[in-house]
Amino acid sequence: MQTYATDQLRNLVLVSHSGAGKTTLGEALLFATKAISRLGKVEDGNTTADYEPEAVKRGGSTQLAILPCPWRDHKLTFIDTPGYFDFLGDALSALRVADTAVLVVAANAGVEVGTEQMWRRVRDRGLPCFIFVNKLDRENTDFFETLSILTNALGKECVPLQVPLGAAQDLQGVANLLAPSGELPEVAQEARERLVEAVAENDDELATKYLEGEELTEEELTEGLRRAVSAGQLVPVLAGSATRSVGVQELMDVLVDYAPSPATQPPVAARGANGAEEELAPAGDGPLAALVFKTTADQYVGRLSFIRVYSGTLASDSEVSNSQKEQVERVGQLFVPQGKEQHQVPHLVAGEIGAVGRLAATSTGDTLSQRDRRLTLDGVDFPSPPYAMAVYPKAKADTDKLTTALNRLVEEDPSLQFTREADTGEALLVGLGDSHLALAIQRAQRKLGANLLLQAPRVPYKETLSAVARVEHRYKQQSGGHGHFAHVVMRLEPLDRGIGVEFTTEVVGGSVPRDFIPAVEKGVRRACAEGVLAGFPVVDIRAILYDGSFHPVDSATLDFDIAGYYGLKKGFLDGSPALVEPVMLLRVSTPDSYTGDIIGDLNSKRGRILGMVPQSDGNTIVEGHVPRAEIQRYALDLRSLTQARATFTAEFDHYEAVPAHLVQRIIGETKEAARA
Repeated sequence: MQTYATDQLRNLVLVSHSGAGKTTLGEALLFATKAISRLGKVEDGNTTADYEPEAVKRGGSTQLAILPCPWRDHKLTFIDTPGYFDFLGDALSALRVADTAVLVVAANAGVEVGTEQMWRRVRDRGLPCFIFVNKLDRENTDFFETLSILTNALGKECVPLQVPLGAAQDLQGVANLLAPSGELPEVAQEARERLVEAVAENDDELATKYLEGEELTEEELTEGLRRAVSAGQLVPVLAGSATRSVGVQELMDVLVDYAPSPATQPPVAARGANGAEEELAPAGDGPLAALVFKTTADQYVGRLSFIRVYSGTLASDSEVSNSQKEQVERVGQLFVPQGKEQHQVPHLVAGEIGAVGRLAATSTGDTLSQRDRRLTLDGVDFPSPPYAMAVYPKAKADTDKLTTALNRLVEEDPSLQFTREADTGEALLVGLGDSHLALAIQRAQRKLGANLLLQAPRVPYKETLSAVARVEHRYKQQSGGHGHFAHVVMRLEPLDRGIGVEFTTEVVGGSVPRDFIPAVEKGVRRACAEGVLAGFPVVDIRAILYDGSFHPVDSATLDFDIAGYYGLKKGFLDGSPALVEPVMLLRVSTPDSYTGDIIGDLNSKRGRILGMVPQSDGNTIVEGHVPRAEIQRYALDLRSLTQARATFTAEFDHYEAVPAHLVQRIIGETKEAARA
């Protein structure tokens, strides 16, 4: 594969709402550059980007893919990203290492939820952006109508750089609005004037010349547009159809001419071994600093690390330092990926994106640097996943594989989390949604041979007392020889929430010998751990041993353990037992228009609204206390309720009593599940 200098590179991320045509556009780009010899189709499952079996089955991208396109002595590296929210982690990884975004908008759909979300993330990252209006070959599509929608929804900085020639089935090509006005069709004249005015407005010298009625030269317009795009002041809107390869070559021409190269990027911040900040220029002869932004498993090379070099040159067959792990890594053969294919290269220069296999300790977010000059770059900021499911082995043979498989999944996709619920002992896989977790489990089976099942997590209910109870229990057995005897009298008292289980003694006169009292406590605590009503732990009670008796021959430590165990279980039922549930503090950030729907939904979930806080961005924060049992699937409910425009956080706040009409149902369901 040809090698390129830093100024010949363009790193571009394709983002959009799901279904806008990113993957099809990526295929058309590869075909136009002769990187592939035939066009694949998403519906046929044979595109370069969607090579994973899960993506083929879904008919849509589930992870990022690298698509290098040589064009006009430049290398345009496109990163195709999933448009579906559940796979946002890969889109964020791509945004972290791209220098420019290409926002793909379907002309027949306009600005969708995913369009808005990706636009905000692109602007938050400060990336120059181009908008490609796709699917203009479809019936009832209108470029200028779509342009108006973009301007209203995203801002006046969206200006046309091209207009289509023809419409629907008669779409023939696109016209460049920076061409001399005499060469443009009449339909493009007004759009050209709008572009010229927008370019002039962002440059004082050009503005003066324009207002004085002078004609701006093509060179002035080109340079003015390039500066405005790099500064984020203008977002050129392009036209075409990926399925018919209309506007595809023109898109690459525009990106070569106007998208910034890594060589023009400002120095990147890094931290030295002593923690001191330093700035690294994007130069091939500088100190090495390369960020691993994606880790995946490959059937041929094993673990594959995707890398962006920010400074210096990373060479094949070299040794580097993993700055975070403080470990030396052996770099074997470097690759430039093209979907699932890998093209060997001798090195990666500053600004270049590639991959390397079989790094021993390196994972997503790590920095590779020189052994004698460790540098650390900022990693990828992944969203906090809100949707948890319990994971169980499908068969006994899968039990030993469960933990290893879940750790590997999280290593490949840091937008997943693997935790264990302390109260229930369940393994929890936490992700961005149901599809995210389902595909992770499929990958565990395909790549790691672990057959796992997803189930709704058990709610960690607890049992407690509502009233004081007194209990007397005798444990007595006679079976020949020495018998067994223990007699305890206890008082059980409710405590405030969160205190736990206390055991004290008021025994006087030696009715229960001192040596046997710890055994009573052990039995009490064992019974509390097992629960009484439905197997949930007993909490927030005090057990007070105040009387009893013993037999000088037949009594033993184990006998008083058993007496304490059964005494607690017997007395607990006499103390107005109650079931308590975890209550979460829920914070929902939502556009104002959905506030009423969210409050109504939370009320239906036994929630108590604590307040609403308006935000300056047109959103409102709704706060409330909601039982955890009611929001196990809240990530999915909220997405449906607000078209994925709202987000939330939930954290444990306190325990409180379950309403009486729900207690028996919960107990019944729990016992039935235990029998199953």
